[in-house]
Amino acid sequence: MKRAVSISIGSSKRDKRVEIELLGEKVVLERIGTDGDMEKAARLFQELDGKVDAFGVGGTDLALRVGEKVYPLHSVRSLVRFVRHTPVVDGGGLKNTLEYRLAAFVDVRLGDYIAAHGGRKALITSSADRWGMAASFAEAGYETVFGDLMFGLGVPLPLRSLKSVKIMAAALLPVVGRLPFEWLYPTGEKQDEWVPKWEKHYRWATVIAGDCHYVKRHLPRRLEGKIIVTNTTVPADVERFRSVGIKYLITSTPRLDGRTFGTNMLEAALVALAGKGRPLAEAELNAYLDELGLEPQLHELN
Repeated sequence: MKRAVSISIGSSKRDKRVEIELLGEKVVLERIGTDGDMEKAARLFQELDGKVDAFGVGGTDLALRVGEKVYPLHSVRSLVRFVRHTPVVDGGGLKNTLEYRLAAFVDVRLGDYIAAHGGRKALITSSADRWGMAASFAEAGYETVFGDLMFGLGVPLPLRSLKSVKIMAAALLPVVGRLPFEWLYPTGEKQDEWVPKWEKHYRWATVIAGDCHYVKRHLPRRLEGKIIVTNTTVPADVERFRSVGIKYLITSTPRLDGRTFGTNMLEAALVALAGKGRPLAEAELNAYLDELGLEPQLHELN
């Protein structure tokens, strides 16, 4: 039996442990949250190093990839400073493989609905942390608004092309990558806050896509008929989306035992399954996705 553990700086209320079977192999998936305590997370990585088959880094990224450039998040890298033996992934591989398939999935499943309810317009809450997702909609011909500056830094400047995101990233991410991570992204109990904001852009879009914490944190109190495309959800997230009137929810990772796990958790599971003692290349991940038949999940909420 393989064991993959995601140690997250997110809320411990989202912890979960399930056992699944992949290609005839049993794999235990476990998520452990530390409520924003980065030092506790680092010590858990140290304690379990060499005792599990793969680690996921949850609630954050070790680096942000924009196009072909990679920008490290220096305040986060200390989380894995004690790891010597177990391979570590932050979900970036699946964000650029599985999530790159999202727009095509949406068009096949909901193309007619989109055409009848506002057209191909997508709000991407942050593209720097989910480049594959952002690129999939832009390259599929959606009119796009990228909210990196709005959702990440609180600056009311929407970006409207992948080129503008790349320019922003080259100018800001070398500096932003050295800021404390909690300045950029909700951690611990802050993940449960609900502060409606950027309502104009939510209402303009037919599809709202991005990291679940960014999407739900600033969600308007009413938002009927929209489509949410995101990653990890727990039942409380689904109920929030349903309560505001969201029509469809699409999650990039499959639902297991009532919830979806983050891309870091699923990628760690695939690394554990492969048993190579290292992260998998994107070509290897795509091969596993095809062999396992893994694809996004569609849920009708209203």
